[in-house]
Amino acid sequence: MNVLMTPENLAKDVSKKITPYMEQMLKIHSASISSIFIYGSACGDDYIKGVSDINSAIVFKTLSLSELKRSLNIVNKGIRQKIAAPLFLTKEHILTSVDTFPIEFAQMKESHILLYGEDVFNEITIEPKHIRFICEQQLKGKLIRIRQAYLEIGLRKKGLEILIKESLWSLFPIFAGLLMLKGIKPAQDKLGIIKMLSDTFSVDTSVFKAILDDRRNDEKIGGQDIEAFLSQYIEQIEKLAVIADKL
Repeated sequence: MNVLMTPENLAKDVSKKITPYMEQMLKIHSASISSIFIYGSACGDDYIKGVSDINSAIVFKTLSLSELKRSLNIVNKGIRQKIAAPLFLTKEHILTSVDTFPIEFAQMKESHILLYGEDVFNEITIEPKHIRFICEQQLKGKLIRIRQAYLEIGLRKKGLEILIKESLWSLFPIFAGLLMLKGIKPAQDKLGIIKMLSDTFSVDTSVFKAILDDRRNDEKIGGQDIEAFLSQYIEQIEKLAVIADKL
């Protein structure tokens, strides 16, 4: 009989939503599933009830389009409850992709809650050189994209504010990767990661904190001039790109 675990460290709101969801997955996929786990904010203090998505992954023994198709109705209903579409993976895919997605898998390895089956993350090893390469690539790529976006939307101040918020959100895995390279386990919450980044690399992360506060509380980035703020933001990303290059 396929039975889900009920971990004590799983928030009640998360458990209430994810348990019946995954029970349905186990029912329709029967013996095809090797393991199920959740990861991301739902595993820590960064989870906000009714706001945060619940991220999960299902590891299959074999995976075909038919497996995806049988899951469509469950996934569609789950999205309405803030359960993001799960990552459908195979064990082989995970074991052969740690060099391609080292930060993502490192974060999952460090912060996940197993709900069913074997813990495949016990078998993976993340090479620091792969994390360092991705960090440098993403930071430098982000700088290029921000500058290009500024040329496209620079005359629309509201567009700049959206650009800053969205780009920062996508950088948090990279910030976590930089901390991993220094042998530091990243905090579970974004504010904690920002503080660690400041303490470890001596960069001025006040601009990141202000953006984070704005996204959470809609404070309009403290009423500051948006272009001056963008300039500070770019400057700190440039510093981190140089740091990544030297790690």
